Amino acid sequence: MPKAYLTQQGDKWDLIAWQQLGETRHMNKLMAANTQFLDYYIFPAGVELTIPDIDMEQAALSSLPPWRQVV
Repeated sequence: MPKAYLTQQGDKWDLIAWQQLGETRHMNKLMAANTQFLDYYIFPAGVELTIPDIDMEQAALSSLPPWRQVV
């Protein structure tokens, strides 16, 4: 179940992805879950974002090169 995050003044997409999802490479998933805020690069305080669920096992596999991914 997705959770919510209330932005702090100066937050950026990559910082939120790193803090909330563990890696900046999940920024695209964060942005896809919050398309109404794509005009923001630097957030003001008080914007409520949806933090998508990330399948951590699949995320770990996708970080490996193709020849190391054993499913």
